Amino acid sequence: MDKVWLKQYPKGISAEIDANAFDSVAQVLEKSCTRFADKPAYTNLGHTLSYAELDRLTQDFASFLQNTLGFSKGDRIAVMMPNLLQYPVAIFGILRAGMVVVNVNPLYTPRELEHQLKDSGAKAIVIVENFIETLEKVIDSTPLAAVITTQVGDMLPLAKRTLVNFTLKYVKRVVPKWNIPGGTISFRDALSKGHATPMTPVALTHSDIAFLQYTGGTTGVSKGATLLHGNIVANLQQASAWMSTLTEDGKEIIITALPLYHIFALTANCLTFMKIGAQNVLITNPRDMEGFVKELSKHRFTAFTGVNTLFVGLLNTPQFHELDFSSLKLTLGGGAAVQKAVAQQWKQVTGKPLSEAYGLTETSPAASMNPLDLPDHNGSIGLPLPSTIFSVRDDNNQEVPIGTPGELCIKGPQVMAGYWNRPEENAKVFTDDGFLKTGDVAKCDEQGYFYIVDRKKDMILVSGFNVYPNEIENVVASHPGVLEVACVGVPDEKSGEAVKIFVVSKDANLTADDLKTYCKDNLTGYKVPRHIEFRNELPKSNVGKILRRELR
Repeated sequence: MDKVWLKQYPKGISAEIDANAFDSVAQVLEKSCTRFADKPAYTNLGHTLSYAELDRLTQDFASFLQNTLGFSKGDRIAVMMPNLLQYPVAIFGILRAGMVVVNVNPLYTPRELEHQLKDSGAKAIVIVENFIETLEKVIDSTPLAAVITTQVGDMLPLAKRTLVNFTLKYVKRVVPKWNIPGGTISFRDALSKGHATPMTPVALTHSDIAFLQYTGGTTGVSKGATLLHGNIVANLQQASAWMSTLTEDGKEIIITALPLYHIFALTANCLTFMKIGAQNVLITNPRDMEGFVKELSKHRFTAFTGVNTLFVGLLNTPQFHELDFSSLKLTLGGGAAVQKAVAQQWKQVTGKPLSEAYGLTETSPAASMNPLDLPDHNGSIGLPLPSTIFSVRDDNNQEVPIGTPGELCIKGPQVMAGYWNRPEENAKVFTDDGFLKTGDVAKCDEQGYFYIVDRKKDMILVSGFNVYPNEIENVVASHPGVLEVACVGVPDEKSGEAVKIFVVSKDANLTADDLKTYCKDNLTGYKVPRHIEFRNELPKSNVGKILRRELR
């Protein structure tokens, strides 16, 4: 496909990025910590770490992994926590030690956590005590050699740390009693031990793995997208170049409400804005909308990222309308389609447009973005980012004409190396000429803007999180009262899509509530079916395959 989109590039944006400007994500961090040493880096629960403090603490954690635990370059370290100051300290420490970050959703069920730890071969996990009960149930069947625990307030000054941790543990009682065989080490002790011995610098290249970022699979199990340092560095270069018309190094304040373990916030907020010396305001519990808005009122924020459901929640919170948006330059929506009505209301309330972007876990994630100077939401996913090629193809892998729908395929330096230990999946997802098949049906207009028309695969997108029907079906089918089950996505005003299951029961007494309870025990909250319909039979093909398309 001719790069027709280049004609629409904003002034000053080059068609190509310099992917070799940095050897690794660790080098990006080190340069920012030197250049912006005295500036605020990450803020959470009323406390801020400067870039200089971030530099020291990440070296301490890297040293602990190397010298106290004796781990080596390439070892996988899991991180299971919400947005806290411990998160950037942990992941940057892991990367500086030459090791691999395995991001884990804190809301995982024991089944999901066990799979990810075993599949990744993680040697250690950094986990917030609030969620350690989940780990306790499966640790004996995992390869973990060390468990590093942290409490929510651990990075706060002494008085506030003591108050926050005491309140959560003994007043709100959100920290369960737990017992990990072999014991654990606290995050604060880990930093103290690491501080006693210098970190050993590790030579990293673009071919070294930075993250195993897990996403759903067609087989019903989560699989790890292997994101190399080269992939992430390229995406940081692409995103920062695209935003350079609006942002100034060392002067931005970005609100990070999306979870950092999700690829969108990880790259867009935690990493890209770190690269330009911005202050990241980490929101631990964005579901508390009033508390969230109260935190927003304390900052003259210049940038904001979110998914459609987050924007809806804020716009329906009266106090949000009273905020001062005069400093806001950039609002970026992704993870799921931004609804036009939401974008229009956002502009009406804030006075600033809501720009839409597109990406996948497999593309680190940013692949396309709308020009940031567009006055209004246009319904497209924008233009391919610099050094990125989009190709729309038919079922025979042949490119289709402009305006014709087909499967969107992507090539660029941000595209993953492949799925971790999944050669059969890699063979399915990459074309012979090196394009990643996204499973999304798209079309390109004559100006080079791309539009998502439908999804070729059966994936369901709930508030920006991928849900794969096979996984839901496997769990529901394991219920003794279920004969057959099929799972589809249905439109939902709040979350974009919601999970619906169709069930043929073999127990006349089986209820929807029974199944929801069963699913809550085995699936993360956003995967739990919101709608359940019982049927006498499910539509099938002539070979007996359940036809999800007919059910949709």
